[in-house]
Amino acid sequence: MKTNACIQAQNLLAEHGFEEITDLGMDLFVSGLGAMYVEEEIPNCDGKIIFGSKIAVIKVNSKIQFLERKRFVAAHEIGHLVMHRSIQLPDDTFTNFNIISGMERELKNGKQELEANEFASELLMPEDIFLKEAKGKRFSPLLIKHLSERFNTSLTATVFRYFQFDLHPVCLVFIENGKVKYWKKSDELKVWLGDFTKLSPPVNSVAMEYIENNYVFVYTLEEKAQTINKSTWFTLNEDDTDTIFYEYCIPTRRYKTILSIIWED
Repeated sequence: MKTNACIQAQNLLAEHGFEEITDLGMDLFVSGLGAMYVEEEIPNCDGKIIFGSKIAVIKVNSKIQFLERKRFVAAHEIGHLVMHRSIQLPDDTFTNFNIISGMERELKNGKQELEANEFASELLMPEDIFLKEAKGKRFSPLLIKHLSERFNTSLTATVFRYFQFDLHPVCLVFIENGKVKYWKKSDELKVWLGDFTKLSPPVNSVAMEYIENNYVFVYTLEEKAQTINKSTWFTLNEDDTDTIFYEYCIPTRRYKTILSIIWED
């Protein structure tokens, strides 16, 4: 069932006559909404929105390295513009952009941050078009790369969007400063993660390999899907077989985070 945030994003696109805004600069789109878009260095903050008496100002940190992330930050702030005018909001940081349904309790104003993320995902990766591109295709890092390039979005945002539609059973593990912060899995993936929350990832996991290599990209292209044992991350029951799984990690060196995607073919 579509969330209110998704409906609001769909309505905004329809109101302005767009099926998608992939090839449109966010500065132009924000201007078309009657707000002001500014890129400037913002200490300890990736984005923020300032509501004035006549106009709102959306600020995006100019120090963000990748255009795709800037686009998501801007779309997130547009979500606040549309849905949260009457709410006092904190400045947005990297962690705010990496929450999924059920995990919003981790953050102050988590409900509003989740709504802004859902809004941004629908605005940048409209459901109908995204499903047309992703449905029926084998899950792999190359598929995520294709979708990321198709919609001009970051790998991380693309993975979260893919997860929302449950197109293939996967487990997402979000790691920050070397510790597992939270995890969530598809209902169809019949496994149970070991007790790693607030602890380091398993020593023989791909995530740990990235941490030991200071968050640089260890693997490229097809090699990004590394084989691991099921027991690396998941607790085995007495009747379980320690089968082969895959782990694909997206590190972000600037923020010392890793999004680990684990699945079985």
